Amino acid sequence: MRFRPEQHLRRPGEIRAVREEGRRVDCRAFTLWWKRRENSPTPAPPNEPSRVCVIASKAAVGGATHRNRAKRRLREVYRHEQNHVPPACDLLLIARAAVNAWPMPELQKKFTDACRQIAAVAATEPK
Repeated sequence: MRFRPEQHLRRPGEIRAVREEGRRVDCRAFTLWWKRRENSPTPAPPNEPSRVCVIASKAAVGGATHRNRAKRRLREVYRHEQNHVPPACDLLLIARAAVNAWPMPELQKKFTDACRQIAAVAATEPK
C-alpha cells in the first residue's frame, strides 16, 4: 500500500494533541503515541485513513543521516503494516537510536503488536 498525502499528520496543533491527550505504547526501538480522531463517528468507517507523524530527534537518534534513516525505516514499517492500525487514529512515531540497529522484520513485529494493543483498547473505549 502507498503512503498517501492524506495519511500525513502535519499540523503542529494536531501533533501536540496526540502527544498531550493520546496514549503511549513503548516498543523499545520507538515510542508510539495514538489518539482516536474526535470528529469521526464512533465505529469509524473502514475507509477513513489513519494518519501518522514520524519524529526523530538529534538527542535520541544522532546526526542528520541517522535521523533521516530512522524516519525512512519507520515510514516504511507504517506503509507495510498500516492495515493493522484502527481507522480514524492519529499516530505519532518517535524514533530511538535502536531503530537503525534493529532488523526490519523485528520493527514490523513490534509495530503490529502495538497496533493490536491499540485496537483492543479502541474497541472498548466509549466515544
